[in-house]
Amino acid sequence: MENIKKNIPALGALALMGFALSCGGQKQQAPVKDTVVYSYPSNAGPVNPHQYSPSQMYAQAMVYEGLVMGKDDGSIAPALAERWDISSDGTVYTFHLRKGVTFSNGEAFNADAVVKNFKAVMGNAADHDWLGLVDKIESYEAPAPLEFRLTLKSAYYPLLDDLALVRPFRFLSPNSFPDDGNTANSIKAPVGTGPWKLAETKLGEYDVFERNETYWGGKPKAAKVIVKVIPDPVSRALAFESGEIDLIYGRGQIHYDIFNRFKNTQGVSAAISQAMGTVCVALNSAQGPTKELAVRRALQHVTNKAEIISGVTLNTQIPAETYFAPTVPYCNVNLTPYAYDLSKAAALLDEAGWVLPEGSRIREKNGEPLSIDFCFVGNNAAEKAAAEMMQGQALACGIRLNLLGEEEDSFYTRQNSGEFGMIFNDTWGPPYEPHAMVSSMLVPAHADYKAQIGLPMKKELDQAIRAVFVTTDTAERRRLYTDILTTLHDQAVYVPLYHMTMFEVHKSAVLKGVRFGPDTSFIPFQDIALE
Repeated sequence: MENIKKNIPALGALALMGFALSCGGQKQQAPVKDTVVYSYPSNAGPVNPHQYSPSQMYAQAMVYEGLVMGKDDGSIAPALAERWDISSDGTVYTFHLRKGVTFSNGEAFNADAVVKNFKAVMGNAADHDWLGLVDKIESYEAPAPLEFRLTLKSAYYPLLDDLALVRPFRFLSPNSFPDDGNTANSIKAPVGTGPWKLAETKLGEYDVFERNETYWGGKPKAAKVIVKVIPDPVSRALAFESGEIDLIYGRGQIHYDIFNRFKNTQGVSAAISQAMGTVCVALNSAQGPTKELAVRRALQHVTNKAEIISGVTLNTQIPAETYFAPTVPYCNVNLTPYAYDLSKAAALLDEAGWVLPEGSRIREKNGEPLSIDFCFVGNNAAEKAAAEMMQGQALACGIRLNLLGEEEDSFYTRQNSGEFGMIFNDTWGPPYEPHAMVSSMLVPAHADYKAQIGLPMKKELDQAIRAVFVTTDTAERRRLYTDILTTLHDQAVYVPLYHMTMFEVHKSAVLKGVRFGPDTSFIPFQDIALE
């Protein structure tokens, strides 16, 4: 265990640097009046509402809004649409837009602006095919200045949930569109209706967001949010302790041991959110040893999750027995967990013909070793430490895991191409679960499609996924989700490790009103004020 802990850069690192976590350890810099200072590993990017990386989701959520929004309890609430009507067959939605809303540049928000944005998104539908709604849209129109009508090819129960997502169905001001109307390549400026507007960017240093003084929903309490670019979690912790930043918020912002230290520091408020997704390892059912069900099930039984949660997350995360947390809608399914049981794993492999030659530590079958490539993001300390721990656990049963630490872009390329035996593949948390996460399994957008492609019932699984979205019968929807999740569980496609949470750290003498948002993308900056 000590060897594993040494491979987590955070552990013990701050002590070596002379890091003092008491509030009186260093002279704190006075915060800029009416300005909240946050940090992020990179700049906010172009903040294009209809595109993905390098536009950062937290920034898109600050600048842009949707017709509806998700609430903390998982329900959907009005946003730019104050109400809506749904046809009896579930195929026509008429949104009645909020009066008097303007973009931060003074342009009026109206149905024509909604149509223009939908046209831009649907003009690049291939970029968004992971989202089920995109394939269901038949037409859209503006029957009146403050009325938007969306017609679907068939009923689609998660429509409002999809419209609440931070991208791509959010609204750019018409004057900020490129001349050709194609936002896939660029926009003129990031101008939305949201509570903040991007005022300044300095590459590699910071982004400045200013309060939208005409925001319809009530002006934010702070005048500005400065987001400093700090790639390294240890540097971020030092910046917080010295007063250079006011707030640490999100996943992966600091290491687990540093959070625990802050939690026990006088004057520091440190909180953990509810479950916001699941850290999983996807197993490739189409190639290599993991194409065998016995091997996939053996990997479930050799994984000691309690040891990983203790040794890697320092007991800050929630153990996961299933792909989605049981609190996720439609996911409280009666599934028998795969218990940590080396003897059961060994029996499965023995029965499948994977034998352990005399004098060898690695099992073989027909002269081929039981050797699996396990991919992770190389600079992700938690993934690296968990992978190393799982490597040792698997070796105890004669399975060799070849650890492949990749750059982030290469890692995602492997997810899409299927060049992996095992690969980290986290779920996305609310409001994406379960519908958007399950929808993405239909296309090679992430590791799910490639992990499942070798299943003998993949065609039937995809049919069930498509059917679950169009049924208007709640009982039938629940049955279909039960079938989908049971199949994935029985086929041992994923090894769920733990349900992720977010950290929030601030000094109680500096900030007030800090809370968690309903999802990982939205940081409630507008509620935060300086003491």
